[in-house]
Amino acid sequence: MESRHLFTFLVVVEAGSFTRAAQQLDYAQSSVTAQIQALEAEIGLPLFDRIGRRIVLTDAGRRLLPFAQEISKIHEMAKNALRPEADMAGSLKIGAPESLAAFRLPEVIRHYRQRYPQVQIVLKPGQCWELRDLVRSGELDVAFLLQPEVEDRDLHIETLVHEPMALVAPADHPLSQEPEVVPAQLKDQTILHTESGCSYRTLFEHYLNSHGVFPDPNLEFWSVEAIKQCVITGLGLSFLPLITVRSELTEGKLVKLNWNDESQRVATQLALHRKKWRSPALEQFVSMVREQAERWREEVAL
Repeated sequence: MESRHLFTFLVVVEAGSFTRAAQQLDYAQSSVTAQIQALEAEIGLPLFDRIGRRIVLTDAGRRLLPFAQEISKIHEMAKNALRPEADMAGSLKIGAPESLAAFRLPEVIRHYRQRYPQVQIVLKPGQCWELRDLVRSGELDVAFLLQPEVEDRDLHIETLVHEPMALVAPADHPLSQEPEVVPAQLKDQTILHTESGCSYRTLFEHYLNSHGVFPDPNLEFWSVEAIKQCVITGLGLSFLPLITVRSELTEGKLVKLNWNDESQRVATQLALHRKKWRSPALEQFVSMVREQAERWREEVAL
């Protein structure tokens, strides 16, 4: 079964007639007819019913259609895989929670765009559970997750760096003088939350709840930047990845409390579909991410 015959079959289906298909393919109509007849002879069944000037798929044609579409897609993927890097094009759909989109990915994307400016980058924010589902469904090529280490039957999930967490307070907060802050000391404190469903918020709340502390859930923010500014002004405390507050800690706008975060740690992880084909553009992006992750781990170790 020749792939060019299947491709012609697909064009005829899309065009709705042999004449229009011949025009699109820049073939003589007799060539289109001959290719379809050769395909029908090989299969042993007619693919189209000719009803006046119209053609409609037969039952055999309808059954062949998804296979022809898949073969055409694989054929195109094979051609793309053999193209030199200079010819890389297309798009990359990347998902990441706000913390990583703002504090881990910009440098990676900048380097990638410098090297492959012809590849379109589409960055979608979201929560980790949502991003995993989008990778699983094929709507995202790759996702970055900030969550406890997990395994997934459908996804390849790779830990890039373990992220230290920080319970932060205004610089002059009384708890900043404590050698160790324990859950009981947070009973009367205002906690500024990230969105419900955020992995590190969930870990933090479960830890506090297990010690009989139940923070007011009514102060919830969609933005880490908004949370930081509210903490700086004295509205309350917050539990955030260290990477998101490093500059404010250095500048003395926030203080990191002496909090045991052992049970509330998360990691930056890379998620890819186990079975989905990876374009050269995606392979190069993942390679650059892994190189950058080595530097992230060195920074955390310091």
